[in-house]
Amino acid sequence: MSSHGGKEALQDKVKPALLAMGGAVVDEGPTGIKAPDGGWGWAVLFGCFIITGFSYAFPKAVSVFFKELMHEFGIGYSDTAWISSILLAMLYGTGPLCSVCVNRFGCRPVMLVGGLFASLGMVAASFCRSIIQIYLTTGVLTGLGLALNFQPSLIMLNRYFNKRRPIANGLAAAGSPVFLCALSPLGQLLQDHYGWRGGFLILGGLLLNCCVCAALMRPLVAPKASGGTGPQAPQRPSKHLLDLSVFRDRGFLIYAVAASIMVLGLFVPPVFVVSYAKDLGVPDTKAAFLLTILGFIDIFARPTAGFITGLKKVRPYSVYLFSFAMFFNGFTDLTGSTASDYGGLVVFCIFFGISYGMVGALQFEVLMAIVGTQKFSSAIGLVLLLEAVAVLIGPPSGGKLLDATKVYKYVFILAGAEVLTSSLVLLLGNFFCIKKRPEVTQPEEVASEEKLHKPPEDVRVDSREVEHFLKEQPEKNGEVVHTPETSV
Repeated sequence: MSSHGGKEALQDKVKPALLAMGGAVVDEGPTGIKAPDGGWGWAVLFGCFIITGFSYAFPKAVSVFFKELMHEFGIGYSDTAWISSILLAMLYGTGPLCSVCVNRFGCRPVMLVGGLFASLGMVAASFCRSIIQIYLTTGVLTGLGLALNFQPSLIMLNRYFNKRRPIANGLAAAGSPVFLCALSPLGQLLQDHYGWRGGFLILGGLLLNCCVCAALMRPLVAPKASGGTGPQAPQRPSKHLLDLSVFRDRGFLIYAVAASIMVLGLFVPPVFVVSYAKDLGVPDTKAAFLLTILGFIDIFARPTAGFITGLKKVRPYSVYLFSFAMFFNGFTDLTGSTASDYGGLVVFCIFFGISYGMVGALQFEVLMAIVGTQKFSSAIGLVLLLEAVAVLIGPPSGGKLLDATKVYKYVFILAGAEVLTSSLVLLLGNFFCIKKRPEVTQPEEVASEEKLHKPPEDVRVDSREVEHFLKEQPEKNGEVVHTPETSV
C-alpha cells in the first residue's frame, strides 16, 4: 500500500478514536492550508468586526425611529416592535439557509449578495406607505441580508485564525457594543435632520459597507507542490449542503441545548432595565444612561475574555470558562433583581456588561472547538435556528410575566434562572456525558483504542505512525489538538 493510502487509512482510524475519547476535533480543512494567524487575517478580522456590529446593533438601533413610525402610520408600540423582532428572527432563523449557500457558493459571493440585500431593504423602506411594507423591507429583506453576512464572516474568521482564534473572536464580538453606541445616536441625528425616510435611506447606504467587508474575505488557497513532480494536495471531499451529521456529536447536542436555554433569558435584562429604573422613579435620561454603561463595559469585556481564553493554560478549558460566564450572567440577573435604587442598577449593569461580554466572546469560539472547521458552517446555522425560537420566546415571556405581576423583580429572576440552568446543562453534560481520557496523548493508548474500533486487517499501523500522525496533522491542517477538556 502506498504511503498516501496508508496515511488516509490511519486518519480514518485515529480520528474516531480521538473523538470517542472526548478530544477536540482535528481541523479537516484542505490539506496544505495552514491558518495564517495574521497577515491578511487581520483584514478578515476587521471585516468581521464591522459585520458583527451591524448584525447585532442594527435591530436595536432602528428602534430610535419607532415614535416617528407610530405617528406616520397611526400604530402602537407593539406594532413597531415587530420590526426589531423580525430582524432578529431573520438573523437567527435563516441559519440553515446561510449554511447551504456557503457550502454551495462560498463565503465571499454569499456576503456580497447579503450586503446588497441589506442595503436594498433599507432603501426600499424609505419609500414605504404602510407598516406591512416596513416589515417586508426592513424586517425580512434587511434581516436576510445581515444574516447572509454574519455567518460567513465567522466561518472565514475560523479559517484564518487558529492559535489566536480566541482573541480574534473577542475582538470581532466587540463590534456589537461599539456599533450600538455609535448607531443609536447616529440614527437619532439622522431622524432630527432628515426624518425617518431620509434616515432609512442613509442607513441603507451605510449598509453597503457590508459589500466592502465581503471583498476582504479572500479564500485560502492550498500551495502548489514544489517541483511539479511531487504528489499534489488531495482535493477536499465534496460537502453536503447542510451537514446534519453534527447531530451525532454529543458535544454539539449538549452545546445546542445549553445555548438555546441561555438565549431564553440572556437578552431579557437589557430590554427591561431602563423601564425597571423608571419604575423606581429615575428620570428618563438617567435611566437610558444605564444601557450606555452596560455597552461601554461590554466593549472591553469581549476582547479581554478572548485574550484570557487564548492563554495556553486556559484554552483547553474554554468550555468550562464559557459555562462560568453563563453562570456569572445568571447570578448577576438574580442579584440585580434585588436592586432598589439607581445605584444598585448601575452596579448591576457593570457586572452584567462583564458577564454578557464574556458570553459574547466565547460562544462561537467554543462551538468552533467542538465541531472543527469543516462542519462549522453547518453547525452554526443549525444552532442559530434553534436559538431563533428562543429569541422569539424569551423577551415576550418576560413581558407576559411583567403584565401579570407588575413586578420587575420576577422578570429578572426568571431570566437569571434560565441562564443558570443553561450553564449547568453545559457543565454537567460535558463532565458526565463526554468520555475523558487524559492519557490520550500516549501513542500506546491510542493504539489500544484503535483495536476497540476494529480497523481493517489489511492495514497495519504501529505506534510510531500514530505518533507521527498526531504531530503532523495539526500543523498540516492549521488546527491544534487540545486536551480532552476542550470538548463539550
